[in-house]
Amino acid sequence: MQSRVVEMEENKDPLVVLGRTNNQTRALPQRLLQLLMLFLFLCFTFSVASIYMIKYFGFHSIVPAVKPSLQPCIEEESSKLERWISPLSNLMHTMSDKELLWRASMVPRIKKYPFKRVPKIAFMFLTKGPLPMAPIWERFFKGNQGRYSIYIHSLPSFEADFPSSSVFYKRQIPSQVTEWGKMSMCDAERRLIANALLDISNEWFVLLSESCIPLYNFNVIYKYISQSKHSFIGAFDDPGPYGRGRYDENMLPEVNITDWRKGSQWFEINRKLALYIVEDTKFYPKFAEFCKPACYVDEHYFPTMLTIQASNLLANRSITWVDWSRGGAHPATFGKSDITEEFMKRMLAGRNCTYNERNTSMCFLFARKFAPSALEPLFLLAPKYLGF
Repeated sequence: MQSRVVEMEENKDPLVVLGRTNNQTRALPQRLLQLLMLFLFLCFTFSVASIYMIKYFGFHSIVPAVKPSLQPCIEEESSKLERWISPLSNLMHTMSDKELLWRASMVPRIKKYPFKRVPKIAFMFLTKGPLPMAPIWERFFKGNQGRYSIYIHSLPSFEADFPSSSVFYKRQIPSQVTEWGKMSMCDAERRLIANALLDISNEWFVLLSESCIPLYNFNVIYKYISQSKHSFIGAFDDPGPYGRGRYDENMLPEVNITDWRKGSQWFEINRKLALYIVEDTKFYPKFAEFCKPACYVDEHYFPTMLTIQASNLLANRSITWVDWSRGGAHPATFGKSDITEEFMKRMLAGRNCTYNERNTSMCFLFARKFAPSALEPLFLLAPKYLGF
């Protein structure tokens, strides 16, 4: 009996130990579960707190450096009117012709400007390269800043070396090769006009060549152009072989032979006519396809198109003097030996034309063609005969 009790007592301890071990094993997962629940609770609490801070205090309270670094730039760019009315600081932009013409065609619908605007004349030089008459033009422009702007279309390969003090300094525009009598010539003129239209202050646009000179001082020319009711572009109906004889019936229905006009390449136009030229997609394809040598498109495209669009605004004459007395396909070119006092008097001699429906003897404001050798005598005679 005693031995059984002893045996039972000896067997009792292992069972108790085993039971304790099993209880400890079950308690361990419960503690891990509690820790996991506590961790999840803390994460949830932090997330709710973060959302609350962002909602009521804004993202800048967490990342304070973001807003100050960006906000001033955005406000400065969008809130100033100067951004929309200032001309390009660098004329050598990267716009294609298509992009340029589209940009230049934009026009404000409200006629009255909400800022002080001094109307300017855009002097547009179409040249192969150098401007041999530059010293005369420098003296012509002197003291008239703010009333003119300058644009130069030259061969793309030409690199101008005007000093920073020159009025021609950095006035070249992105250019392409042009050929006489072909559409590339009109493309160059449209390119000049489009670039000039980007300056909202440009009101009148004068096309010139490197062989042109002004015949009067700046004040006289500015007054003449600014007070004119018409733009000065030749547009006449020539019934002969060099006029209507160049017309192609394939231009119908956009261009009828009764609308066909001829005129000098050198013109002065106002802003309204300049916009007609850059936004034209109706007449351009017809002239590009059906007016090729011996139809010289630079003599017909603008005169015809503007006659159809706004004939009442045209003076139907050019203000650039040339001499055709020597015959040939081009006007006379004058060199050093030609420039005398008698020549200056003859060039400036009174003629008869109409200005604002009144007769006048002042018909030309510019003259061409002058060779580089003519610069010295012209420069010496200009103060006496040209007034500058």
